[in-house]
Amino acid sequence: MGPQMGGLLRRWKELLSQVPTHAGPGQRCRQVHHDGSTRPRRVVLSQLFQPFNLWEDHAADLESKPGDLTCRSQKLMLQAGLICPAQNGCYYYMPYTVRAMEKLIQVIDRAMQGIGGQKLNMPSLNSAELWRASGRWDIMGKELFRLADRHNQEYCLGPTHEEIVTHLVASQAALSYRQLPLLLYQITRKFRDEPKPRFGLLRSREFYMKDMYTFDTSEKAAHQTYSLVCDAYCSVFNRLGLSVLKVQADTGSIGGTMSHEFQLPASTGEDRLVVCPGCNFSANAETINFDLTDCPVCYRKLTETKGIEVGHAFYLGTKYSSVFNATFQDAESKRVLAEMGCYGLGVTRILAASVEVLSTEDRIRWPSLIAPYQVCLIPPKKGSREEVGVALMESLYDDIADGVPQVKGDVILDDRIHWTIGKRLKDANMLGYPYVVIAGKKVLNTPAEFEVWSQNTGEVSFLTKEGVIELLSKVQVP
Repeated sequence: MGPQMGGLLRRWKELLSQVPTHAGPGQRCRQVHHDGSTRPRRVVLSQLFQPFNLWEDHAADLESKPGDLTCRSQKLMLQAGLICPAQNGCYYYMPYTVRAMEKLIQVIDRAMQGIGGQKLNMPSLNSAELWRASGRWDIMGKELFRLADRHNQEYCLGPTHEEIVTHLVASQAALSYRQLPLLLYQITRKFRDEPKPRFGLLRSREFYMKDMYTFDTSEKAAHQTYSLVCDAYCSVFNRLGLSVLKVQADTGSIGGTMSHEFQLPASTGEDRLVVCPGCNFSANAETINFDLTDCPVCYRKLTETKGIEVGHAFYLGTKYSSVFNATFQDAESKRVLAEMGCYGLGVTRILAASVEVLSTEDRIRWPSLIAPYQVCLIPPKKGSREEVGVALMESLYDDIADGVPQVKGDVILDDRIHWTIGKRLKDANMLGYPYVVIAGKKVLNTPAEFEVWSQNTGEVSFLTKEGVIELLSKVQVP
């Protein structure tokens, strides 16, 4: 280490020694507030950027297009200030929505890495040269956002990344069969020039997607990986409590020889699905004979429903590896084309679809696992007979933070005590907290009792502080 670096390190240690921590050995470090107190920082609603007036701000624009607001999730997410229109088909994702999305990404990451997936990040700008090589530059037509740089080099904003990831793997000349299967995935923004963006986050021009690309040594191995990823998708939806159907589907512009969609049944869905009540057969109606009424497997009468596509799987074979010469060295030192698959999960679409199917007309309901906040605490109104409950609620907040580690950072205090409890409860219902704890009349009891609303079950109970902590200790986290 040079003398200059050693001097910098000594100066850094001096500066650190001057920072007051207000915490002794084994103590939790506490933030020093402007009033000199060292209580844990509380998340309070009045300080969050959560403008409930987004609905009113854009009402004039939205009401001029009554056909645009035709689904529950779009109406609720706009009304609650979870999203805000930026331009046609593009939205600001407000802080609550980002929190839910980050939790969903944790669930997806755990599932993908649990089957050997490796996360990476690829450029959104894709070279037109690669897309022309695969033939999709022309096949995709107007759905591609296309642009040229100052040197007249053409690009597109990637709606999917088959070309670019295959080009990446093809550049690894030393790839061995011992390294396969290779499961590479990312969670990034995607772009698609939708002719008619609608339904809010369900069909937008800019969205988040998890896309995985797999490389195997043989067709048999690729089919095994296909089943592995599909099972992982089912586990994701099961953890979220969403009853998703895996249906046979068309391969479309991505190509390949086998494809399945993961569809969430919903009356507002854009896809027509046929399902057999007698066996496991289900398919997107576009893949079968329109006149077909009986199941081709067990010959029972098919039923029809609508669905929202939230995931898709494709077996690609060598469609892309042959174009870009993505090969590996087998046990006999021969170069062999990799067998590929690709798999997508619509991250923002899952968020909106969840709201669509779980919510009522005026109350958002999230899958509990990904709710932006798990708990909302509502103290009494200032000046009310129960005003003593304000301090009790602040104390409860701190006790939850100390005693229930899995919800630490997932509790919010609605400190707008100039509002009635009823008005704040209405907002809490709109935003979809799984648990709402109210300091009502029974807070004057000895011991004090809090009114606890379990929003996803509709149950209301009265619990002491210890009872609230015991209830919240059962909350699951991503």
